[in-house]
Amino acid sequence: MAASIAATPAASALARDQKHTEIGEIAPGVQPFELDEITISELQTKMKSGQYTARSITQKYLERIEEIDRRGPGIKSVIETNPDALRIAEDLDRERKAKGQRGPLHGIPILIKDNIGTADQMQTTAGSLALVGVRPPQDSFVAQRLRAAGAILLGKTNLSEWADHRSTHSTGGWSGRGGLTRNPYALDRNPSGSSSGSGAAVAANLCAATLGTETDGSIVCPSSLNGVVGIKPTVGLVSRSFIIPIARSQDTAGPMARTVTDAAILLGALTGVDAADPSTIPSRGKSLADYTRFLDANGLRGARIGVVRNISAAFDDKVNTLMEEALDAMKKQGATIVDPANLDSIEKLGDSEDQALSYEFKADINSYLASLGSASPMRTLEDLIRFNEAHATEEMPFFGQEKFTLAQAKGPLTDKKYLDALAKSRHLARTEGMDAVMDKFRLDALVAPTGTPAFTTDLVNGDRDIGSVSTPAAVAGYPSITVPAGFIFGLPVGISFFGRAWSEPTLLKLAYAFEQATQHRQPPKFLATADLKV
Repeated sequence: MAASIAATPAASALARDQKHTEIGEIAPGVQPFELDEITISELQTKMKSGQYTARSITQKYLERIEEIDRRGPGIKSVIETNPDALRIAEDLDRERKAKGQRGPLHGIPILIKDNIGTADQMQTTAGSLALVGVRPPQDSFVAQRLRAAGAILLGKTNLSEWADHRSTHSTGGWSGRGGLTRNPYALDRNPSGSSSGSGAAVAANLCAATLGTETDGSIVCPSSLNGVVGIKPTVGLVSRSFIIPIARSQDTAGPMARTVTDAAILLGALTGVDAADPSTIPSRGKSLADYTRFLDANGLRGARIGVVRNISAAFDDKVNTLMEEALDAMKKQGATIVDPANLDSIEKLGDSEDQALSYEFKADINSYLASLGSASPMRTLEDLIRFNEAHATEEMPFFGQEKFTLAQAKGPLTDKKYLDALAKSRHLARTEGMDAVMDKFRLDALVAPTGTPAFTTDLVNGDRDIGSVSTPAAVAGYPSITVPAGFIFGLPVGISFFGRAWSEPTLLKLAYAFEQATQHRQPPKFLATADLKV
């Protein structure tokens, strides 16, 4: 392991990244790509016609990753590619010829976040050098589901290390193993986190779709800042087994894609009850294998949508202007807008969410590391802390591990402080929060800007964003979907639809209708910096 660490010092990697382009220049050498903006259904049509095969598609994406991600602009969204990808694609081509198509994901290349376990030649490290070389004893449930659907696991995406649960002053998209992921719309801007690589990769057309994970904002925020669709499902709709955890009460995996349709296709492949994750038991009878049947271009007609103003009050006038345009579009499509429909209870959360997550992180990361057995030299959170201290030059050149040390000081999940914090969080987010407001106004969903445009990456001071609207749904464990809503100085901004537990069909219907009415998605231009000309 020492040789691997010495070969990839973080500061040197960052210096190499910054040589690709200078501020003010347009990234050179970016050529149009044959598969730019292609959808999953279009890929299937071309495979059926014989124009493409799963192997040829996979080869094209691998070449584009090399061209755009590792050379060219140097997005650095992909932490490693799957050495078996082409072989798997060939097997799926033979199967298609012999038996026909399994389903909509047969032969479709998907990138997944590097905290999602795969028992293959790829590693699962959460971006940390402490887990370099570690492979879990079995696939995560979601990896199993993707393989069963015929998807090709093309590779792993970079992330904010440990899913952004290491430091209070971290920089989105940076990990010790993967270096710094950059926003493909403006390379000096941040891709947000923690599913930074997943958002940047699918935005840059390096795959058909990606899989991210979220505890609070880690799917919807990078989706918004990278101009793509992201679905944060109800906690329990998608299993977390053999996904490196943060917190059992809020963790989930979810799809990130360029269209609502593609995200819905991917979501249907991920669901199912998993005996290894008790949180999935309540999904029995509620989860579906096909969410595309809810996609209705007229889905906003007759819908009652509440506008959450208090959480997005700090957003600037440009974001609020996009929000007003989005609300006008919804009205024109026949929605009734209830404005405001504020979630005042969320302002009472204080530090209760952080307290609950800190307790759960210690318990859950220790459990995960123990499950790796002899595959990992790291057995506890304390081991990780010591590793980071011993390899501070590589692991902590820009920020520390304050969240690790805070969690290590916590007691067991039987502590009254933990139980009180969890109960308070859930009550304020659910009973007194989303449930109460949606009951009061008879709402189908709540809506707000997902966040602000991408901020400039700052490895000295850490992230400078002013927040997002992810917290209510995250703390409640309820679903949310972000969809592109427009651009500010060429930087994308998303709008979030969120609602009650298991309301994915309703949210998908609304999000799809909004997407079809507005068509805001545009591919990135890989500018060195944002074009600030008015």
